[in-house]
Amino acid sequence: MKFSALLFVCLATAPFTFTRAAESWDSPHAANPLLPGYYADPSLVQHEGRFYLYATLDPWGGRTLGCWESPDFKQWTYRELNWPTKDACTSPTSAGSMVWAPSVVRAPNGKFFMYVSVGSEVWVGTADHPLGPWRDAHGGRPLIPATWNKAYHMIDAEAFIDDDGAAYLYWGSGWNWVNGRCFAVKLKSDMVTFDGEPRDVTPKNYFEGPFMVKNHGRYYLMYSQGVTVRDTYAVHYAVGETPFGPFEEAANSPILTTDKARNIVSPGHHAVFRYHGQAYLLYHRHSVPYVPGQAYRQICVDPLTFTADGLIAKIIPTHAGPALARRVVTGAIPAVATASSQRGSLYGPARVLDDNNATRWAASPAAQGGWLQLDLGKIRDVARSELRFEYAWKTYRFALEASADGAAWTLLADHRESGISGSPIEIAAPAACRYLRLVFPADIPGADLSLFGWQVYPAADSP
Repeated sequence: MKFSALLFVCLATAPFTFTRAAESWDSPHAANPLLPGYYADPSLVQHEGRFYLYATLDPWGGRTLGCWESPDFKQWTYRELNWPTKDACTSPTSAGSMVWAPSVVRAPNGKFFMYVSVGSEVWVGTADHPLGPWRDAHGGRPLIPATWNKAYHMIDAEAFIDDDGAAYLYWGSGWNWVNGRCFAVKLKSDMVTFDGEPRDVTPKNYFEGPFMVKNHGRYYLMYSQGVTVRDTYAVHYAVGETPFGPFEEAANSPILTTDKARNIVSPGHHAVFRYHGQAYLLYHRHSVPYVPGQAYRQICVDPLTFTADGLIAKIIPTHAGPALARRVVTGAIPAVATASSQRGSLYGPARVLDDNNATRWAASPAAQGGWLQLDLGKIRDVARSELRFEYAWKTYRFALEASADGAAWTLLADHRESGISGSPIEIAAPAACRYLRLVFPADIPGADLSLFGWQVYPAADSP
């Protein structure tokens, strides 16, 4: 591939800075979104000092789930799961829907259980570790088939374990964006068998995404209402005295809603977790810029607070995120980014340097192949690169090259044939260079070229 003066080059200064307010969606180091890429319907477990986050792959699910692991809730690594898959979770009653909406909990017996929607019905799996290997826990058939109640959508199952170790399952949604019903059942100790008949516990304004929280002996059934691909999706909640209610919607519900002026659109389908005494709401909202009708959602987190009068306080969604999630990239070499093309003003190459998962470089859709280049300012002893492409689960083909002068290039890593996936993609390629360049083959459409981040780290003894 030749790189001539005819190629469009976009330049950013280093260090990367913005002059916008600190709460702007594209400010450097913003912690929300948590992950580079598009995910929805999150679930979280903590195990042996680590966090495991499971989510739907957007748009509209995939043939498996997204899974991320973190030691600190700041740096996340994509992990592949062996189960569930669309192929493994298909029955005579299954519809064509993909893998959606996981709920993962640790049972009193120490095993992990996952309740997940596939084909518009609920399947259940179990594992000894959050990363698996997972195995079907119900004889290769759905726990709740799509035919259990055809009037409603049999999805969004969420498990809850009470203080006494008793387990409950909540599920249900509506069809065609019309409010649904919420069903609940107690589970036996095997976490699979129903202990009694399911009950209809539907609160006012319920559509989907139930999540149960207990606080000071009261039960808070949280849920989502509205249309997730419009700006009407929101988090509601209702309160009851037992796991089966009856549930009365709180006076201040909904507690998390759209704020288009701040680029917060349709937050919802959440989970709640506690860490060091603080409760947090883990939820999805639309990527920026918001495009009505499309499901490119991202995972965010903000604190959740119970008030003295037994309510859940209104949640103010942020871009900066809580301290728990705020990343501090240390040790990366400052750089100037240029590219062969860009999609528009929001997608310039400097975006790969800002440590913000809301922003990314994207090549022009009209391009075929191209390149993304970093200028390190002077010759540096480089040890490795970390790349965060737009989709962690897709395979990307590229070569990594280095140069001292920008004219003569040395090949450091070659993934142009079979490609590579994951996030971050770590490339250990020691070199003394001023320039690094990712080169994408000419048979790759520009619409498929996009990165959220590219950090370069020096050798340990490099100044």
